[in-house]
Amino acid sequence: MPTAYLICGKICSGKSYLARTLAREKNAVILSADEITTLFGADLGDQHDAVSRRVRQYLFQKAAEIIACGVSVILDWGFWSREMRGEAAAYFAARAIPTQWHYLDIADETWQARIDHRNAHLGQADYYVDAGLKQKCLTLFEKPDRQEIDVWHDIP
Repeated sequence: MPTAYLICGKICSGKSYLARTLAREKNAVILSADEITTLFGADLGDQHDAVSRRVRQYLFQKAAEIIACGVSVILDWGFWSREMRGEAAAYFAARAIPTQWHYLDIADETWQARIDHRNAHLGQADYYVDAGLKQKCLTLFEKPDRQEIDVWHDIP
């Protein structure tokens, strides 16, 4: 049955790697808010959060359309807040679309090592994670409760 796979985790926790793995295993389409947002340019300034919100709304609609065609979808964009996770759950529940939540619970030392590696090897669609962005993540990220998540990935 076509499913919406939703990946929750901090920046550089391995969400995109997991998304690619799931895409191969489930024959699913990945929808990445970061990919689309970076098409607008690296520096959206004060408009970044508003553009990201609109991109996510658009991708919810596209996910529902793709699933209606019989293909599973992977939403790779972090779902940092309980509110955002609740909105996603409600969106798909209202359309009777099954979901499977994945959370990447990464150890602090591993997280910092991945940030350092990413910053040293930026790809075309990657963005630099400076101290300000890391702090924003730490401030805004709300770790999910176990009952919110179907598959919990511990990353030591």
